[in-house]
Amino acid sequence: MMAKKEKKTPAKPKPRVHKELQGLDITIDQFGEIKSNMNIEKLNEFLDQNVDDKKLAEREDYDEKGKKKKS
Repeated sequence: MMAKKEKKTPAKPKPRVHKELQGLDITIDQFGEIKSNMNIEKLNEFLDQNVDDKKLAEREDYDEKGKKKKS
């Protein structure tokens, strides 16, 4: 009997990311846990600054930038 040849999968190209997130690599392991090479607080800070939260946009206490209005 001959041994089966393993198929080589081609390397996936790196996705384009924002210049502030250069080098970001996120994977999901076999248990569904998110693994990242970047601090989660840094990612959250970037998202807070650059992405509008659609759920919060409907609230009256948020302005057009998605930031909480000062009382």
